[in-house]
Order: sequence, then structure tokens, then C-alpha cells
Amino acid sequence: MEEITLELLLERIKSADDATRASARDHAGSVGAAAVAPLAKIAATGELEIARAANHAIQNIVYHAGRPGAQAEAAAVAAELLKLLDNSLPLQLRRDVLWMTWQIAGEEAVDTVAALLSNAELNESARMTLERLPGEKATAALKAALAAAPDDAKPALAHSLQVRGVDTPGVPDLRLKPTKATAVKPVGR
Repeated sequence: MEEITLELLLERIKSADDATRASARDHAGSVGAAAVAPLAKIAATGELEIARAANHAIQNIVYHAGRPGAQAEAAAVAAELLKLLDNSLPLQLRRDVLWMTWQIAGEEAVDTVAALLSNAELNESARMTLERLPGEKATAALKAALAAAPDDAKPALAHSLQVRGVDTPGVPDLRLKPTKATAVKPVGR
């Protein structure tokens, strides 16, 4: 395939021909950050297979920009992903964007992602993204969320902190709490 431009990528992603669409999806990585927003629009509004190809094209851009030595590309793509986390996209697409964000973003994503902890539909995806983002800022955001969380949300936040190597004494592990009456006694950590 010849060098793909943004215009050519978008035209081919919208193609009714499966092979044309697949080729565009597979070669989207080199187009970079400029393609993220237009592809997200297609992923949000296109016919199912076209939307799916656009979503996978964004993922390929993330993979391409995340390669070793491409920090500037990664930062540009991460910045575009963060712009997609407002309420303008369908819920599942925003979840996918969060998943892509932790693969490529750094501490610059923490504030935007942490703000989604209060979103009832995205809070678990946001928590898992923070769990995977690098740096102390993500750890601090999880600690702050744990301190302010209602009791039923604390075990999940504590788990994310434990994954990051932070001890969370006093937070019950719900996996050890029986859901039915039983004679089996819980095992301590």
C-alpha cells in the first residue's frame, strides 16, 4: 500500500469494500494523532463494520505511536485520546478510549481520567486506567479517591492501589466475604 494520508485513510475506512477498509485499518498507524478525532467520529456514527474498522484504526495508531523511541508521537496521540473522554461519544467507545489511554499516556492523563471516577458509567474503566498509568500522580489520585469513596467502592480502589504496591490497611477485601450463609471461615490476607 502506498503512503496513506489522513484523507485517504478516512475515505478507505468508510469504504463498503471489506478488503479496502481492512487495509486502511491496518495501515492507519503512520497517519498518527491527526486521525484520532475523525476516526472517533466515524466509530461513533458509522455503520457497524465501518465503526469497528475506525475503532481498530485508532488502536493501531496507539500501537504505532507507542513504539520505542516515539515519545513525541505517543504524547500527541494521548492528548487526542484525552479530548475524546467528554460525553460526546457513545459509552462503549469512551471505555475503549480509556483502555487505549493507559497503553500510551503518562501522568498528563491523570487529572482527566481521575475526574471520570465520579461518572457512574465510566468509574470502573477510569479506576483501571489509573491503576495502569505510570507515575506517582496516578497513585495519589487513587489514594484521594479511596479516602473520599463510599464504603462499597473502597475495595476496588484498594485493589488498584495494591496492584501499584500501596498497602491499604483497614479496607475489607470483599472477595473474602461470603455472599451466602456458610460455616467456612474467611481466610486472612
